[in-house]
Amino acid sequence: RMITSELPTTNKKPRKTPAEKAVGVARGRGKANGVAQHNGDGGDPVTLFEVVKLGKSAMQSVVDEWIESYKQDRDLALLDLINFFIQCSGCKGTVRIEMFRNMQNAEIIRKMTEEFDEDSGDYPLTMPGPLWKKFRYNFCEFISVLIRQCQYSIIYDEYMMDTVISLLTGLSDSQVRAFRHTSTLAAMKLMTALVNVALNLSIHQDNTQRQYEAERNKIAGKRANEKLELLLQKRKELQENQDEIENMMNSIFKGIFVHRYRDAIAEIRAICIEEIGVWMKMYSDAFLNDSYLKYVGWTLHDRQGEVRLKCLKALQNLYTNRELFPKLELFTNRFKDRIVSMTLDKEYDVAVEAIRLVTLILHEDALSNEDCENVYHLVYSAHRPVAVAAGEFLHRKLFSRHDPQAEEALAKRRGRSSPNGNLIRMLVLFFLESELHEHAAYLVDSLWESSQELLKDWECMTELLLEEAVQGEEVLSDRQESALIELMVCTIRQAAEAHPPVGRGTGKRVLTAKERKTQIDDKNKLTEHFIMALPMLLSKYQADSEKVANLLQIPQFFDLDVYSAGRMEKHLDALLKQIRLVVDKHIEMDVLEACSKTYSILCSEEYTIMNRVDIARSQLIDEMTDRFAHSVEELLQEAEEADDDDIYNVLSMLKRLTAFHNAHDLTRWDLFGSCYRLLKAGIEQGSMPEQIAVQALQCSHYSVLWQLVKITEGAPSKDDLVALRRVVKSFLAVCQQCLSNVNTPVKEQAFMLLCDLLMIFSHQLVSGGREGLQPLVFNPDSTLQNELLNFVLDHVFIDQDDESQSMEGDEEDEANKIEALHKRRNLLAAFCKLIIYDIVDMPAAADIFKHYMKYYNDYGDIIKETLSKTRQTDKILCAKTLILSLQQLFNELLQDQGPNLDRTSSHVSGIKELARRFALTFGLDQIKTREAVATLHKDGIEFAFKYQNPRGPEFPPINLAFLEVLSEFSSKLIRQDKKTVHSYLEKFMSESMSERREDVWLPLISYRNSLLTGGDEDHMSVTSGSSSKAGSVRSKKGRPPLHKKRIEEESSVEGLWMLRNDTLQTPGALQTPQLTSTVLRENRPAEHMPDPDSEPGSENDFVHNSSVTDDAEPIFEDVMMSSRGQLEDMNEEFEDTMVIDLPPSRNRRERAELRPDFFDSAAMIEDESGFSMPMF
Repeated sequence: RMITSELPTTNKKPRKTPAEKAVGVARGRGKANGVAQHNGDGGDPVTLFEVVKLGKSAMQSVVDEWIESYKQDRDLALLDLINFFIQCSGCKGTVRIEMFRNMQNAEIIRKMTEEFDEDSGDYPLTMPGPLWKKFRYNFCEFISVLIRQCQYSIIYDEYMMDTVISLLTGLSDSQVRAFRHTSTLAAMKLMTALVNVALNLSIHQDNTQRQYEAERNKIAGKRANEKLELLLQKRKELQENQDEIENMMNSIFKGIFVHRYRDAIAEIRAICIEEIGVWMKMYSDAFLNDSYLKYVGWTLHDRQGEVRLKCLKALQNLYTNRELFPKLELFTNRFKDRIVSMTLDKEYDVAVEAIRLVTLILHEDALSNEDCENVYHLVYSAHRPVAVAAGEFLHRKLFSRHDPQAEEALAKRRGRSSPNGNLIRMLVLFFLESELHEHAAYLVDSLWESSQELLKDWECMTELLLEEAVQGEEVLSDRQESALIELMVCTIRQAAEAHPPVGRGTGKRVLTAKERKTQIDDKNKLTEHFIMALPMLLSKYQADSEKVANLLQIPQFFDLDVYSAGRMEKHLDALLKQIRLVVDKHIEMDVLEACSKTYSILCSEEYTIMNRVDIARSQLIDEMTDRFAHSVEELLQEAEEADDDDIYNVLSMLKRLTAFHNAHDLTRWDLFGSCYRLLKAGIEQGSMPEQIAVQALQCSHYSVLWQLVKITEGAPSKDDLVALRRVVKSFLAVCQQCLSNVNTPVKEQAFMLLCDLLMIFSHQLVSGGREGLQPLVFNPDSTLQNELLNFVLDHVFIDQDDESQSMEGDEEDEANKIEALHKRRNLLAAFCKLIIYDIVDMPAAADIFKHYMKYYNDYGDIIKETLSKTRQTDKILCAKTLILSLQQLFNELLQDQGPNLDRTSSHVSGIKELARRFALTFGLDQIKTREAVATLHKDGIEFAFKYQNPRGPEFPPINLAFLEVLSEFSSKLIRQDKKTVHSYLEKFMSESMSERREDVWLPLISYRNSLLTGGDEDHMSVTSGSSSKAGSVRSKKGRPPLHKKRIEEESSVEGLWMLRNDTLQTPGALQTPQLTSTVLRENRPAEHMPDPDSEPGSENDFVHNSSVTDDAEPIFEDVMMSSRGQLEDMNEEFEDTMVIDLPPSRNRRERAELRPDFFDSAAMIEDESGFSMPMF
């Protein structure tokens, strides 16, 4: 039977709705002289473009209607289709029938280019919004349905397909991006539809061949010769059709794909790669070979992430089908290294897909151990999707059961309830070999989605930890036990909290009902298990501080109601007994704090077990306080004769009590008295051991805070307030005395506690209706403020070791330096808080601000934030503090170099640079900072002329060079204030000074010039705020209002010099300092030089053309490979290797073997030279 008719849908159409009939009538009437007309009334859609855009009609009915019109007049129908592609590109022009019949494609495209709307670079495929997103889908569907409906005759008429392919080829070579993008998408979807047709033809051929052979093999009497002839005729027709399809696909592939897969626009390259992946999967016999795979392989090196992403997704679709692995073997060997390296891609989305692809390649056993190790470490990535993908890879490689029966037999032999023992051992070994012990939570989180069953097998983990050694089988080593406990605690936390660890994710998300139920079930499961198992684990490991500290984290994740609901109080008693034994055995702070926290959790008032736990806790504290008081008495009596045992007894008890006092109110045991006695004795005798003094200070601090809590929560009497004030006053005095201790840790502890207590007991204590606490407010006197400041200068702003030496040090030394820097930053931050909250006088900040440049890397952020906050508190006082800091630096320089300063020296330049940075912090709103800047200039001028030169008035004042520093702030003055400042400057100048021109007078000359020039270049900001608007909005009706405004402003500024206005509006956040980059200045001449590795509209273009305010895409642009002359060499190569040759049916000859050099580096270089682009 000959296949010559259309599908049944074209002959017998389904009944149309009235709306569809209206569309058909409108479209039939909408043509005049073969030109599709637009319906300007906003009624029913007229053109094919409008019908597809709106998508109201079924696509099949739209295509069927077009086929009917094609049968009636194919020229008019094709004209409709041509205009459809033109309009889909966003072009306003229309191709007329005479143009279609008399002009070549190139002329038509040139004509349409001239009629392109150049007002905007947007076109349908790039326009935002749901309508245009739907249009893209409809556009692709239209092309697919068109080929499907025409696949039995029209596509073989050598007219329709030739015209469409020719048009799309011409448009795809256009310099207009919209034409190129739209036509490439259309051509690729057209090719995909043709591949589907070719696949169907191949199936029909095979079926016909089977029928023919079956009929021919019949005996002569039963053989139907007529049927054999029909089958032969059908086979011949199918073969001819297949040849036609091959020619069409070759035209598209060679005319469009091989040019556009290297297009300048990333979206166009991505379309090509996405579709070739579809072809290879859909028709693997024809397309899944190295001739086509190489394009995907080469494009893995594309510089745009979205293109690399399409490559990886295309490959994933192929590697998912294990039957295709043999055809991918050569490709895998050639591009495996590139794919593995992409797991570290800077685009996280690409890295995730690369890891998933590598996971699929695992099945092929093509990855080496080194390849796997490159992926393993990504489970510790801070980016969660990358880590989870790496966790899936790790699970597939290491944690999948290879021999379930043997593992179950081993578990049964060892008496374990779970067969996961070996897998958990493997997990522990992996964790230890990765040598990132502080990242156990990250490892667990990475594996949580893929290995949850394994990670929640707490019974197996507990059995591994508790089991005894059996002859012939190894138990866990001490190091492995520590690692397993750490991992186990992390799995418990992940199950109980149901969110990733800190540093992964953007915060806690709301759990779904299913996730919430899973969380509750997991919490019940782990509680029921560890209520019984934890006392046994603590009993076994109670001597190991690291293991015990980790195990004691577990109770905080319990559902404590289970104790009473399940009648498990005996297990609670066992736990409390073990915790008490741990407290007795250890003095390490992390262990003691874990014990203290566990007691605090178990003592929650909402649970019925509180009374039982409270009794045990009180007994423990009673015993410890008795022993502490006794050991303190012995130590104080023996004084200097005390031995190590006496010191150890006091220190061990003090550490335990300090750890408990942190989380528990122990004021009824009056620990403050004993600690205070120890501290006073240490101050008087000067021989108190360092650690005892540190712990006594900390314990006393907790005692003071608990007393304050008790007073603020109740209704305190006057006696209570007086008693607490006495305690606080005495403790502050002790801390102040400790600042002069010989031991640095003691001084640092005393400093931090002083800062904390001064903050707590400051004027803010009485805010919020707590005026009754006024007697507790302490304001530091000038002596204490100076001592605190001197401590910061002596212990924070210290010279670092030589950089080169630090680089050569070992890792431990580097870690110690980082820790020391962290400690110094905390000290500085504690003092800066006192300045910000007006507890320490703001001028003290001058000594901090002057170090801004020198210690920028270490403390720049802290100092900058302090400057910002102090300016919000008091702009004028902050400005005075800034100029004071510059004056201090200038005085230090005078002391070092004498009165004859070398103004070109690096020291002077450093002060000027600091002044410039300070000036930048004033921001752009000169009205808001007006008074502060004027005050700054006033103080600077007074400082410059403060001391006359002892050699006589003809010599410059000693501090005159400071004016050069002050000139850095002149740009922050508005025009009126520059005149006022200049007038003030002249009051200090004699007549002779203004006439001097020697070098020593240059600072004065330059400062005067900075005040006299630039007045017309003021930038008066019009930011929000009444003061800003009043000072900056100019009158448009004439000069008199402006003049009047000026007089008012000038008269108001006159009072600045003698009077400070305390009612200034607090400014908002400071502007970020605008740092000048010398690199940018040096590279400016290269701005207009095209970057060979950049594309139009790329990031490089954006950087070099940042002054362009609109982001319109240029209509015309240089396009890679748009010149046919550049392609001649490539086309010659493709003649032999790129022709699409569909696989023969069973009666055709076998295909020739592939050329062996498709992945040869020389071939790649040759290909690259053909494109003349150094992309890959």
